Amino acid sequence: MNKQPDPMRALMVEHADAPFSEVRLPRPVAGAGEVLVRIVASGVNPLDTKIRAGQAAHARQPLPAVLGMDLAGVVVATGAGVTRFRAGDEVYGMAGGVGGLQGTLADHAAVDADLLALKPRNLTMREAAALPLAVITAWEGLVDRAQVRAGQKVLVHGGAGGVGHVAVQLARARGAEVFATVAGDHAALVERYGAVAIDYRAMPVAQYVERFTGGQGFDVVFDTVGGTTLDASFEAVRPYTGHVLSILGWGTHALGPLSFRAATYSGVFTLRPMLTGTQRAHHGEILREATQLAEAGLLLPRLDERRFDFGNALLAHELVAQGRANGKVVVDVDAER
Repeated sequence: MNKQPDPMRALMVEHADAPFSEVRLPRPVAGAGEVLVRIVASGVNPLDTKIRAGQAAHARQPLPAVLGMDLAGVVVATGAGVTRFRAGDEVYGMAGGVGGLQGTLADHAAVDADLLALKPRNLTMREAAALPLAVITAWEGLVDRAQVRAGQKVLVHGGAGGVGHVAVQLARARGAEVFATVAGDHAALVERYGAVAIDYRAMPVAQYVERFTGGQGFDVVFDTVGGTTLDASFEAVRPYTGHVLSILGWGTHALGPLSFRAATYSGVFTLRPMLTGTQRAHHGEILREATQLAEAGLLLPRLDERRFDFGNALLAHELVAQGRANGKVVVDVDAER
């Protein structure tokens, strides 16, 4: 008689806007090219809450499903062909929760090894679980698309947000002079990360472009907000060599201001490797770079200090969905770690 796989705990969402239900599912097995991870912490991103609400068709995550994209945990076993990891390694990654992949609100997951990297040794599991989506998104924009470097002036819109505060640190680590738009009460936060804070409510685009660039415009503008903020980005970028990046460029926008500056625009869609199965190894490469930055003291996520577990994970989602989190929200999957 074949032995049934050991069960695992997981949180299931049955339909749009449903609460989480704790269930027992068969524990997955690492297939070829996969790593079985015992999940210690699961990061909560705004996209996770939109998937649960049935408002993220682009994530292609049919319900019912186990949600959650980011994880930090410990390798339990490796499948055929996996050489980079071994049992006992502490890892992190953006590993599931979209495209039909099992999410990270479970105590185990079988994950494509290309999506993982060794966790920074100086970060806790909770801190590591807060990073993957944010740092991959920031890297794909600032490094892959814009090739940010020393001598440039970089403007990050939403510099206190989940992706924004990581983007500020990444641009600083690459030697750029960084500016960040924030509401006034977040000015001190982005300044601690090394950016010049710009209160967008008190200073219009033309005024801060004149004040901080002498009217020349920013070399790189990274939009993490979308909507009218992307329109403002087109007005803030330097002519000819300037580059606007957006992670929320799905609306309808007038390209005239950008075209008249003869500048460049790039969109960032971080989910594509997970949805298509292509280019996944680059996610692991980015996280390995992020590990080095974190261990050098150049990258640290801002965490919401409140603790969540399977019993109140819905509250974690609600805080993120309502914009009431004070930093990245993380659910403790294994509270003993």
